[in-house]
Amino acid sequence: MTQVQYSSVNVGDEIPLLKEKPVSRFTLTLYAGASGDHNPIHIDLDFARKARMPDVFAHGMLSAAYLGRLLTNWVPQRQIRNFSMRFTGITQLGNVPTCTGKIVEKFEADGEKRVRLQIRCSNQYGEEKLAGEAIVALP
Repeated sequence: MTQVQYSSVNVGDEIPLLKEKPVSRFTLTLYAGASGDHNPIHIDLDFARKARMPDVFAHGMLSAAYLGRLLTNWVPQRQIRNFSMRFTGITQLGNVPTCTGKIVEKFEADGEKRVRLQIRCSNQYGEEKLAGEAIVALP
């Protein structure tokens, strides 16, 4: 990984996007096992239908993990100072999570050069599923 330098980024720059494979039942099963989140709304079709959903859907924290991967594909985890998000939509089976980030501010704090990013996870139709921000220290 090439180290991103504060002097080489500008407000308005976008970081490399992260595009995942379509969410499948297998994806949800693997995530449930890895996270320990076995909420039936995410893995049991009959339960989801009783809850008036057309099918199971992705765990919100799965999409949050994709946003985390967006950041750690750009910089080492130790450079992340803040990472927050809000859930804005449901990720359905077959959705292709696509995560993007854009630098919205450059500043100094606590003796470090930092950037603030707006981050977003959407599906292949551009429908937002998570929105948030991150603060990253850059050398």
